Amino acid sequence: MNLALIGYGKMGKEIEKIAIERGHQISLIIDIDNPEDFTVENLKNCDVAVEFTRPETAVDNYYKCLEAGIPVVSGTTGWLDRKEEVFDKFRKANGTLFYASNFSIGVNLFFELNRKLAELMAPYSDYNVGIKEVHHTQKLDSPSGTAISIAEDIINKIPAKESWINEPQKTADQLEIISERTGDVPGIHSVKYESDIDFIEITHSIKKRKGLAFGSVLAAEFCLSHSGILSMKDLLKI
Repeated sequence: MNLALIGYGKMGKEIEKIAIERGHQISLIIDIDNPEDFTVENLKNCDVAVEFTRPETAVDNYYKCLEAGIPVVSGTTGWLDRKEEVFDKFRKANGTLFYASNFSIGVNLFFELNRKLAELMAPYSDYNVGIKEVHHTQKLDSPSGTAISIAEDIINKIPAKESWINEPQKTADQLEIISERTGDVPGIHSVKYESDIDFIEITHSIKKRKGLAFGSVLAAEFCLSHSGILSMKDLLKI
């Protein structure tokens, strides 16, 4: 596979390392130092693009890959206010976009656990649920895309929660997400159900960015034989 890396920060470099270890080639690297190389012509020489940049540039990057006719793996979060627009454009053009709020296999299994726990807890109104997420200080979006995915799954399972809020809850129908930015933490997400007498808590902690990078390369490989709007659920057959 000839891979294009759009964004060459810590994640981009880790993806490059894993892709090469798995026998792939990096045919194009786009970073802030060479924006002139980010052309449709150069993208056409690649089989798949993996995009880890910034929320304000991500959508335009996806559309350039779509114009070049190559699948794109979306690793950037913080652009989901345009999700329906982007998905619709890819569907109409028969393009391929692999989107995940988190590419860690462990996190996606955690998503399944979160959904099951929310389903079990829904009848018990004595328990209030909240989310906490911790990331490094360079993370641009808050709350994290992973935390939003967790929150949306809880809201879908627990009728008492109608919306999430990125601060302590003010009303009982709100699901609070507390975001903390500190050090170089790759990512910690916790869901806590608490009553007056006890609490239940599940936590996923990323130890290394390697897990995220590995999942991104698996997603790129998956795009070679699958098309449309894809997700980690498709990849993991969940």
